Amino acid sequence: MGAFTTMTSKGQLTIPKDIREQLGLAAGTRFYVTVRDGEVVALPKNKKLADLAGILGRPPNGKSLTIEEMNDAIGEAVAEDDRRIMREWSEGAG
Repeated sequence: MGAFTTMTSKGQLTIPKDIREQLGLAAGTRFYVTVRDGEVVALPKNKKLADLAGILGRPPNGKSLTIEEMNDAIGEAVAEDDRRIMREWSEGAG
């Protein structure tokens, strides 16, 4: 669903009521605004992280990870990425 709106001289847009209702937007909702492929994209930040729990369903292997296991996995991924960057940098410097 889409609708036309007009930008004011201050760069403000009014989001039509039916779209606000559909997305559950209220006054004071913050947006992340960016440009993607030449288009303005406004993403409302009206969700809390807790609201997203379970959004992806159960893990494929049926096993949930603890916070510590997630932190370890993130740390390993960052360390591997750092090793890759350093390796590529040293190969390019020679």
